[in-house]
Amino acid sequence: MPVYRDEAVVLRTHKLGEADRIVTMLSRSHGKIRAVAKGVRRTTSKFGARLEPFMVVDVQLYEGRSLDTITQAESLASYGAEIAADYAAYTAANVIVETADKLTEGEGSLQQYLLLLGALRSLSRGDHGAGLTLDSYLLRALSIAGWAPTFSDCAVTGAPGPHSAFVVQLGGVVSDEAAPPGSPRLHPAVLALLGALLTGDWDAAEATDERTRAQASGVVAAYVQWHLERGLRSLQHLDRTPAGRPAAAGV
Repeated sequence: MPVYRDEAVVLRTHKLGEADRIVTMLSRSHGKIRAVAKGVRRTTSKFGARLEPFMVVDVQLYEGRSLDTITQAESLASYGAEIAADYAAYTAANVIVETADKLTEGEGSLQQYLLLLGALRSLSRGDHGAGLTLDSYLLRALSIAGWAPTFSDCAVTGAPGPHSAFVVQLGGVVSDEAAPPGSPRLHPAVLALLGALLTGDWDAAEATDERTRAQASGVVAAYVQWHLERGLRSLQHLDRTPAGRPAAAGV
């Protein structure tokens, strides 16, 4: 059977039998991979610890009919320990890998892989607040998938902003003429934060207050779940303390 090698981020694992695991990974060149890691739950396993969520590995696999099989795994980056040590980072990382898993049901992309890698690296280092990192990742991942939101010009007519009505189903802010009755209105500071998260303007994002971040998080959560057409189970476990990511409110 053909053997291939790739760099990949471990998204999740499932037990298989008494000693094996099914490992789901997003790879640099082959998209999403589901493969069996035989014997990794035994204490004598040579690479069991390298195939845990949030790990970056260089893996060698051979193709199977339904599942590939991992024959080698070398650690390239270990983000798991640092992320797991901080609850806000850990819960944010779980949302990130669940989103990556769902957005790459078909073929993966190098952009999605690099975005995922960067988000996990940032969480492990504490470069930015966990909530900001998460929301920025979600907006960018959706944009790569073809669902880029607009926070300035009207998503329906293209009329130049600023506009305050935000309609998830229409793709972002809309003009008063295009806004359905009862459309929620967003404060300019919230729209500015959302735009900063989408473009990676971290100075502007980190200058915001907790209330603005909480409202922006609610918008992002609603937008993501609408376009994925199903809920993200990991969202309910997000850190809700002031230092972590505020609870996501509906829009």
